[in-house]
Amino acid sequence: MSNTRTAAGGSALLVAVLVFALNLRTPITSLPPVMSDVAAGLGLDQTLAGLLVGIPALCFGVVAPAASALIARAGPYAAVTVALVGVIAGTLIRSAGSGTPGVVAAFTGTVVLGAAITVGNVVVPVIIARDFPARAALATGLYSSTMNLGSVFATSLTAPLAALLGWQGAVASWALVAVVALVVWLVTTRRRPVPKTQATRAAHLPDPSEQAAERPGETWHGVLRRPLTWALTVAFAGQSFSYFAVTGWLPELLRDLLGVSVTTAGNASAPFQGLAIAGSVLVPLALAARVPMRAAAVTTCLLWVALPGGLLLAPQWWLLWVSLAGIAQGGNFVVIFTIVAQQCRTVAQTRRTVAVVQAFGYMIAATAPAVIGAVHAASGGWDAAILVLLGSTLTLGTAELIATRRTGRARP
Repeated sequence: MSNTRTAAGGSALLVAVLVFALNLRTPITSLPPVMSDVAAGLGLDQTLAGLLVGIPALCFGVVAPAASALIARAGPYAAVTVALVGVIAGTLIRSAGSGTPGVVAAFTGTVVLGAAITVGNVVVPVIIARDFPARAALATGLYSSTMNLGSVFATSLTAPLAALLGWQGAVASWALVAVVALVVWLVTTRRRPVPKTQATRAAHLPDPSEQAAERPGETWHGVLRRPLTWALTVAFAGQSFSYFAVTGWLPELLRDLLGVSVTTAGNASAPFQGLAIAGSVLVPLALAARVPMRAAAVTTCLLWVALPGGLLLAPQWWLLWVSLAGIAQGGNFVVIFTIVAQQCRTVAQTRRTVAVVQAFGYMIAATAPAVIGAVHAASGGWDAAILVLLGSTLTLGTAELIATRRTGRARP
């Protein structure tokens, strides 16, 4: 009976984590489908409009160490609550005005959103590594799938909602998803059973490894000295730069390429978000079938490269390239953070490794929408911007070849 209650509690926690994960990309991906309306309504040029998508990624980098400290002090469960409150507040502030006050509100709300989502980005891998160590790949896959499911909803539904509510009402409406997630989270964590053998690991308490003397590999210095940390950081930078570049500009690229409406272009880019779910599921299945981690990494990287390569060589097959990249971005996320979960020995080491990987990776990725927008504007076309994307995907692949050389054994 005790094992049954424990399993039920674990399943409920996983469901609550997944509902939370729905809110970690929708605030970002809800903006690109109405980017032209946002720019016109706020009087922004392409570069500044791109910053509204890029600022969250900058926050992901800058705020990650502070998010790590918050998790250590308050515990993972309380950190999730803070993140959800921040998502709700940031989403509403971002859509609060027009003209000059609207610009201030848009950028202020975006910063609040970025900080809140950063806490979520760091805390979920920590919860997975601590509470689901035997199912890390599966839990990471489900987490990634759910984030991308939220992206699909936001990408597909925001433009139609904007036709009814205006861009501000459409973007603000996604706060309702965060409200639901907050209720689910508070109810689940309040009632979650804590087995006596794991009482000191209760999610509302700081992890005991934070209170005891840390081993060298658990300190910030020790984490920063691990070659694996930096290989994963470069890989994640390439992954995130590519993701934010495509998320920020794919609707407009396809609109120019196909000559279709804003709504159609938003729907046409939805496979990039939607098929990430397939990648997030296929990678854990492959790893469970004893496919080597390196083979999974190489496969996802080749699929990523197919998007810029295909758009340059055979743009008429754009749907194929977008679909392959969608599978790649979901699967590759799982590869990176499954390696983190498998190669880190303690919660402290996991928390700091995730913070380092995301801090440096996202700071580079934060430049993606603005860089792509600037290159596009300067060149007057999309070929140069696509070449930048090709470079980021090739960098990703090279780093993962290095990171997966010795994934069979943990390192100190």
